[in-house]
Amino acid sequence: MSWKSHIEELRARERLAEQMGGEERVARQRSMGKLTVRERVAFLADPGSFHEVGKIAGKAEYGPDDAIAEFLPATMVFGRATLDGRPAVILGDDFTVRGGASDASIAGKMLMAEQMANEYGMPIVRMIDGTGGGGSVKSLETNPRTYIPTTPAWEWLVANMQRAPVVSLALGPCAGLGAGRVAASHFSVMVKGLSQVFVAGPPVAKAIGEIVDKEGLGGWEIQGRNGVVDNVVNSEHEAFAQARRFLSYMPSNSDELPPVLPSEDDPQRKEDFLLDIVPKDGKTPYMPRKIIEAVCDKGSFFEIGALWGRQVVTGLARIDGHPVAILAGDPFFLDGAWTADACDKVVRHFDLADTFHLPIIHFVDCPGFAVGVKHEKSGVTRKGVRAMAAVYQTQVPILPVVIRKAYGLAGSAMFNPTRTRWRYCWPSGDWGSLPMAGGIEAAYKRQLEGSADPEAELKELYRKFEAMRSPFRTAEAFIAEEIIDPRDTRPLVVDFVRHAYRALKTGPRSFGMRP
Repeated sequence: MSWKSHIEELRARERLAEQMGGEERVARQRSMGKLTVRERVAFLADPGSFHEVGKIAGKAEYGPDDAIAEFLPATMVFGRATLDGRPAVILGDDFTVRGGASDASIAGKMLMAEQMANEYGMPIVRMIDGTGGGGSVKSLETNPRTYIPTTPAWEWLVANMQRAPVVSLALGPCAGLGAGRVAASHFSVMVKGLSQVFVAGPPVAKAIGEIVDKEGLGGWEIQGRNGVVDNVVNSEHEAFAQARRFLSYMPSNSDELPPVLPSEDDPQRKEDFLLDIVPKDGKTPYMPRKIIEAVCDKGSFFEIGALWGRQVVTGLARIDGHPVAILAGDPFFLDGAWTADACDKVVRHFDLADTFHLPIIHFVDCPGFAVGVKHEKSGVTRKGVRAMAAVYQTQVPILPVVIRKAYGLAGSAMFNPTRTRWRYCWPSGDWGSLPMAGGIEAAYKRQLEGSADPEAELKELYRKFEAMRSPFRTAEAFIAEEIIDPRDTRPLVVDFVRHAYRALKTGPRSFGMRP
């Protein structure tokens, strides 16, 4: 009367699932320098915390005695775990089974994983290695018909952009839905030389006349520099570490606030080098990451998107233990002017911060939108206005710290000035509707042409207008609210962040973050 035999069958089926695609295909996976999906789960999750769901799902064939003769596991491993003690959903593609394609009925697992993350308010980490969706031409042998395309679980992928933090790790060739899942995330990582992301692979590219290998079609040099993925790393282990670190700044879902941790860094710390970091000539670039690191808790800055839209630096950090989003102009690239890519990067980062209630610290150095035919062809005007709209729509508190330049439309998009103008300006602040260089010559062209000594007169005009441009004159009119000693920046930012966390409101935005 015992159920012992059934438990023995269950364990036998579990062992079959653990064999994945079989010894030969597992060996091939490892020969490519890739971990198996089950090894990946073990490295990512807290030890012993992974609870698998649907382990014995797959396709079985039975012999005459109705015992299993062959078993093909589902192409995804899915379950719940903890990451640094916090609950999360983990979903991993198994490339050893049909290259991660749909031949082993993956749709149900993908759907349940995304739905579980949404309904139970848990972050989800996708480890993507394969197409993850549409199957292959060979699948027509067992199901001899074509179909009108659908995208399994896509409604949940879209819903999770508004609900729960989504991390996608590209750990192999990711095509079709696999590539879509990489992009439809809050944070994505790919591994150099190991992963590629593309709409369709080289054989399909060949059909349109392009002869290219996987790396040339969708390697990190392409997708890491165009913003399709956020970060690029050298190994799978680094990818797992980045996933855990990103999530350490995030709330579990949009109904919660980000996790505040005890800080060992002095909130009143002042760095003397900040007084001299910005050159007085107004032209020589400085290193914005040094300013970020001096103001944020030591070692807490986590940069996102370092290889694309390089006119701005974006990332996450902690201020007195409080998670915040960071935006800074980088004068090493086009003097910090916002290109079309930089505008896309600003939109993405502000959307992330607003979705998960992260106050934004904006170190402002922006001479405006990038100028010239190249940038007009890239659509900088529309993308720039879109970035401005994102800044104005953002509901979390934003603190601009004006380091140097703030010119034109892009320079004005440091925050929404119709809200409380909590802002600090360094004495190096340089702002206006247009830069003085070139503007004076244009405005006083006739006067200079009629001058007996145009060079001396131009020099005097510059001296006169330079005096008018003093940030202290702006402060006289309360247009610059506070000019501060740069060394006081960290204590003042700490004070702002403490107040910002008092004002934060939880709950989803009216629309989710757009991939």
